[in-house]
Amino acid sequence: MLKLFRYLKKAYVPVIAIVLLLILQASCDLTLPTFTSNIVNVGIQQKGIEDAVPDVMREETFLALKSLMKQDDADDMEDAYKLYTKDQVKDSKYKDYKDGRLYVRRYISKKDREHLDTSMSKAMLKLSAQMAKQIQANPQVAASLSKSQKKMMAQMKNMDTKDMPDTIISQAAISFVTSEYKAIGLDIDQMQTHYLLVTGAKMIGLAFLIMAAAVSVTLLSARLAAKLSRILREKVFEKVMSFTNSEFDKFSTASLITRSTNDIQQIQMFMTMVFRIVVYAPLMGIGGIFKVLTTNAKMTWTIAIGVIAIMLVIFVLFKVAMPKFKILQKLIDRLNLVTREILTGLSVIRAFSTEKHEEERFDKANMDLMKTNLFVNRAMTFMMPTMMLIMNGLTVLIVYAGASNIDAGKMQVGDLMAFIQYAMQIIMAFLFISMVSIMMPRAQVAAERVNEILDMEVMIKDPEEPKEFLPEKKGEVEFKNVYFCYPDADEAVLHNISFTAPAGKTTAFIGSTGSGKSTLINLIPRFFDVSRGSILVDGVDIRDVKQHDLCEKIGYVPQKGVLFSGTIESNLKYGKEDATIDEVKRAARIAQATDFIEEKEEKYDSPIAQGGSNVSGGQKQRLSIARAIAKDPEIYIFDDSFSALDYKTDVKLRSELQKETNGSTTLIVAQRISTILHADQIIVLDEGNIVGKGTHEELLNTCPVYQQIAKSQLSEDDLKKAREVSDHE
Repeated sequence: MLKLFRYLKKAYVPVIAIVLLLILQASCDLTLPTFTSNIVNVGIQQKGIEDAVPDVMREETFLALKSLMKQDDADDMEDAYKLYTKDQVKDSKYKDYKDGRLYVRRYISKKDREHLDTSMSKAMLKLSAQMAKQIQANPQVAASLSKSQKKMMAQMKNMDTKDMPDTIISQAAISFVTSEYKAIGLDIDQMQTHYLLVTGAKMIGLAFLIMAAAVSVTLLSARLAAKLSRILREKVFEKVMSFTNSEFDKFSTASLITRSTNDIQQIQMFMTMVFRIVVYAPLMGIGGIFKVLTTNAKMTWTIAIGVIAIMLVIFVLFKVAMPKFKILQKLIDRLNLVTREILTGLSVIRAFSTEKHEEERFDKANMDLMKTNLFVNRAMTFMMPTMMLIMNGLTVLIVYAGASNIDAGKMQVGDLMAFIQYAMQIIMAFLFISMVSIMMPRAQVAAERVNEILDMEVMIKDPEEPKEFLPEKKGEVEFKNVYFCYPDADEAVLHNISFTAPAGKTTAFIGSTGSGKSTLINLIPRFFDVSRGSILVDGVDIRDVKQHDLCEKIGYVPQKGVLFSGTIESNLKYGKEDATIDEVKRAARIAQATDFIEEKEEKYDSPIAQGGSNVSGGQKQRLSIARAIAKDPEIYIFDDSFSALDYKTDVKLRSELQKETNGSTTLIVAQRISTILHADQIIVLDEGNIVGKGTHEELLNTCPVYQQIAKSQLSEDDLKKAREVSDHE
């Protein structure tokens, strides 16, 4: 899978942007629970007062607290506050206070404030306890208190700060600060409302920031994944286009189609998620654990239980479902293969009445794929409900454990809410990682299948320093001691083949089935490379020139005519896009295709279906020949390309071809003697060896194999007539 990332090396800018946006999103997500805790703890319970370090104190309160603090703490408090005289108070926002001077807090760092919060909280509790004792010592004041006030006074009188957490001490000291603010004349309700609105606005701002980051990450990830899939499709297509027949033998057509579509789609889906999960989930998990440890380390065991439960679910899922993922792509290959075979062989299937058998084949492939998909999907359906059960159970467990801590005064309600949110974030991080773990095996299989194509070593390559063709030997083809053996075959198909096809002449190849005629002719455009020996075109070894330059010289007509979807004109211009309509008509005339083209309503604009299924075999073959003629190459290669033509059309086509393509080298593979009577040179092959070479008349006298072929096809009278026709031409 990592190999595919090399195709994203130029996309480092969006990758960096995605990582930075995910860091921003994770930071905001991890900050939100803190604001939730502050709203409950500070905004609601503490009426907007953040800690026990008041913004302002009366002079007598300041001095009383100072007397109850250690000297170092008292000095720190002295540095943190500035004394306002009565005149300064009148000119400040505390002008409603008329009873004396005030101590106003200066700006101090967060660290110094936390230190003061601890020391001042304890001093405030001591001062509150002293005040409670004084109130209870005064019978008149004590008598005027309600039952709840008397109970609170009794608690404050007996309060011991040694065993209390700093957060609870600070919260208890808030009531002291509240009383102090009221004594100064500040509006507590307004302070509380202001704090809630500001904190709520910050949360809304973070939520919008999270949304913007998430949308941006999704957009960039989708674009990046789409770009990768486009690059992979291009690379796979380019690689497949460079394949020789030996490479094609290692992959079925259905498999190549699946790898180019379904497999790359799987990779794209995984890549869309991978950045958002692989980067985001660890950030959330690690950040959540850090936040939990700072909130309440004594309850982390609850999260450990949840994580262990999730890991067990993932482990079981891997054991059950993962093996099925690995065979899923092969089953898709199988279904595509069966479907393709049935569709391409439909006429044969109907002719042999084997529809039932083919339906059973398709049903089996389809059923196997369906069963595997159902098994995987059913396994996946159990995952989310199980995960939700674990998450909800964990919430209940946290609430149960947290309630005990709150009741013991060791934890605040807001901290419990924040702890629950952090726990969910940690669990969700593991859930995201598990999703990647589930998607990765299938994506990994798909990536391996795509890499198998991309890493395939192509046997036929262009030379590093290509040569140029020799202009003085334009169109000449020469075989020198050529041997050829198919890859992984034990025996050679061609043995010591040597001949020269002179420029501007016609050379024909004939022989029994399996004698190596098509194999020999396919070596010229380098569909295969020779095992030994060399092939020269225009005096240069074809392995020393670029394949493109070589193919530019050749007009190739295969055994089976291949047409492409489009029009007749587009097919005839396939080898020469800038061909004029006159050149197209000339090629059609030479190939004896003008009659049936002109009979069509749209003539040269008539549509051609995929594979040329809407024209007959003979018409397809003539259009294939016309396509090669329209290219006007130096070398024509006809690989048994006249087999679908009747004798009359064959004769006319060859006659026109000889007249109109004078100067071009023509190589013809044929099964019929009548097709090659006119050839300047006929080469007879038998079991991969040249057993005869010469003209028709010479071979009839010197080559027994040629004599046998001729006698099996033509009578003496036919041979005589063929000679007369040949002489007449």
